[in-house]
Formats: sequence, C-alpha cells, structure tokens
Amino acid sequence: MTHLIFFGGIGSDLAQTARGTAERFGLDWPHFIAQCISFSIVAFALYKLAYNPILKVLEERRQRIAESLEDAEKTKQELARTETMRQDVLDKANTQANKLIEEARAAAARVQEQETQKAIAQAEQILLKAREAATLERQRMLTDLKREVGTLVVRTTAAVTGKILTPQDQERLAEETRRQLAA
Repeated sequence: MTHLIFFGGIGSDLAQTARGTAERFGLDWPHFIAQCISFSIVAFALYKLAYNPILKVLEERRQRIAESLEDAEKTKQELARTETMRQDVLDKANTQANKLIEEARAAAARVQEQETQKAIAQAEQILLKAREAATLERQRMLTDLKREVGTLVVRTTAAVTGKILTPQDQERLAEETRRQLAA
C-alpha cells in the first residue's frame, strides 16, 4: 500500500512540474488548443490527400514488384524446362543422326559390295569373251595356215613334178593335206 501512496506523490509532483514549465515558457491555453486543432486538421488533410495516395502508390508498386518477381521465377522455371526440352531434342537428334550415319555406312558398304560383284562379273565376262575371241582367232589362223600349207604343197608338188596341175588336182591335193593336218 505504501507503494501506491508513493506513486500518487510522484504523479502530483509531475503535474506541478509541468504547470511550472508551461508558465515559464509562456503557454497560452486557448492558442495551444487552437494550434492542436489546426495541427489535427492539417494532419488529417495530409493523411487523406497525400499520405494515403502515396501509400496506395507504394502498395501498387510493391504488388507490381511481387508480380514481377513471380513472373521472373515463372520465366526462370519455363526457361529451365525449355532448356531441358531443348537438350532432349538435341540428344534425340544426335541419336537419330548417328543412326542415319550408320545406316548410310551400311548402305554404302552394300553398294560397294554390289559394285565389286558387278565389276568381278564384268571382268569374268571380258575374260570369257577374250578367251572366245582368242579361240576364234586361233581357229581362223589355223584355217588360214592350213590353206597356206595346202597352197604351198600344191606349188611345191607342181614344181617338183614339173607339171601344171589343174584346178581339180589342186583341190584334191589341198583336201588331202587338210585331212592329214587335221588328224
């Protein structure tokens, strides 16, 4: 209870100190109250006309900044997703390109093998034709040789016997010579 009396004494001392200070500085209560009312009116007017619009502008700006940050985050996420998709597409394209390259190499190997086989077949045909041509040339040469030998035999026989052979005799001798050479 003594505490309450003590606080009560402090309160009255403060009031007297405040009155003394107010009198010393020349406080005029009617002017003071008028100034408080004027200050309140000006403060209210500033609050309504200046402070509230400024607060609204600041709030709108804060919201725009928040939206911009959200948009930036969404854009960042979209960019990351797009980058992932781009990388996937690139990986697929590389895989497909490698597959196409391998298929092209395999096709080139097949074509090369086919062309090699064709070249071998053509070379064999050329060799076969060359052998046939050589055989035909050999037979033609043998035929020409037999004819020449027959003609030489007829001439030699005519020269040796000293008589002129008739065309029938020449033919008969050539035929006999051919048969002997053929055997």
